[in-house]
Amino acid sequence: MTQPVQISFTETAADRLATHEGRAALILGADGKLPGRLPRALREAVTRALGSKAGKALKPGQALELAFPAGLRVETLLLVNLPAGASVLDARRAGAAIGARLGGQHMLVMAGAHKRAGDIALGLALRGYDFDAYRSKRDDDENGAPLQPRVTFMVKDPESLAKSAADAAALAEGVFFTRDLVNEPANVLTTTDFADRLLAMRELGLEVEVIEEKKLAKLGMRALLAVGQGSESPSRVVVMRWNGAGDQAPLALVGKGVVFDSGGISIKPAAGMEEMTMDMGGAGVVAGVMRTLALRRAKANVVGLVGLVENMPDGRAQRPGDIVKSMKGDTIEVINTDAEGRLVLADVLWYAQQEYKPAAVIDLATLTGAVIIALGHENAGVFANDDALADSILAAARAEGEGAWRLPLGPSYDSLIKSRLADMKNTGGRAAGSITAAQFLQRFIAEGQPWAHIDIAGVTLPPSATDLAPKGATGWGVMTLDRLIRDRFESK
Repeated sequence: MTQPVQISFTETAADRLATHEGRAALILGADGKLPGRLPRALREAVTRALGSKAGKALKPGQALELAFPAGLRVETLLLVNLPAGASVLDARRAGAAIGARLGGQHMLVMAGAHKRAGDIALGLALRGYDFDAYRSKRDDDENGAPLQPRVTFMVKDPESLAKSAADAAALAEGVFFTRDLVNEPANVLTTTDFADRLLAMRELGLEVEVIEEKKLAKLGMRALLAVGQGSESPSRVVVMRWNGAGDQAPLALVGKGVVFDSGGISIKPAAGMEEMTMDMGGAGVVAGVMRTLALRRAKANVVGLVGLVENMPDGRAQRPGDIVKSMKGDTIEVINTDAEGRLVLADVLWYAQQEYKPAAVIDLATLTGAVIIALGHENAGVFANDDALADSILAAARAEGEGAWRLPLGPSYDSLIKSRLADMKNTGGRAAGSITAAQFLQRFIAEGQPWAHIDIAGVTLPPSATDLAPKGATGWGVMTLDRLIRDRFESK
């Protein structure tokens, strides 16, 4: 997997800036005060830059770049505006401004006594992500290995900061794991390969079980199996367990893992279909969260379940008009084979509740294009039958700077998925498309079970870079769910 940039912490020594080769960054407070013992020519250049129109326009978290500054050996010097009282999110954006300019070189960051140095480092790591596994031309070292940039933070108390940064490093690795999964092409990340990558996390202390098609059929997961029956890749359900809190009931995380979605017989238009490699984004987030929990040895019980299928057109593929029976026992008329994710989730949600008796259930899925029409690429759509759980998710998302917005549920929407022939149909048409999808899922939630559904179709692979991610997969949700677990489900 893609590894976060190597970050080390050392005591501040301003004179090292003069001899450092590569790139450097100065974290400046609102007063623009510079550290002592800087070359005179450099101090004058920095003062002049900060007094310019561009320098005066810098907002907290933004940076101004000086090329080949006088008195230094570095190629570039970043002047990063971050007042002492800056927010966590501004500090991460400041780090991201540095991370976006690493350039494969050794970066020296002079953060001094800034209390947000840890958040600066996390933002730098997240924005420094670069998925280059399939580029034939890469920057390599003298031994032919990919060149890995290094970052040194100069701070007042490096030892304590290094200790506190351990959990942030675990979080960054979890986000990177998710991003890698979403960025992988479908000819590589098959259902089998996906399951193997999750099995490999046993070495971190996770309990991992792969449920094969034969057992899935025995369990009655006919809705899930119907989605994958037109593919050469066998369908799988993978269960990951982290037991860090004794006997308490676990939080269940359920992810949609459609490794490629052609739409099936209801085939999608060719334009943009290549992006359907990201239709396993929900499963990717669940996997990234489970990796984070294991790496930081979380004091929580969490079970992550992902349904891995491929939706392809074939002589064996399910057809519009087919009726399938779910594990719960409800029958579903398949109106559109491109509304397949909810069929996968229906069976996995029911299995999660029957098998693990969770304290709460949260599912994540790139489920509907309708949520993008409603919320664009700025917010995930949150649906819930429990106000306290919904509020906790939204609060966690705000704290981590990941956009989320609650959308309604209600019995009046049920008429849209009423079937003439079966207990329900799998789509209600264009009107309220993301809501009717959530209403469908709610039918597979037991009475009294706290549950939330998060539609991440718009935030998983946005069309441009975000504050903390380059263009491509964002890993949206790993930070939010890790925060939620810390705040609500982890024993103190």
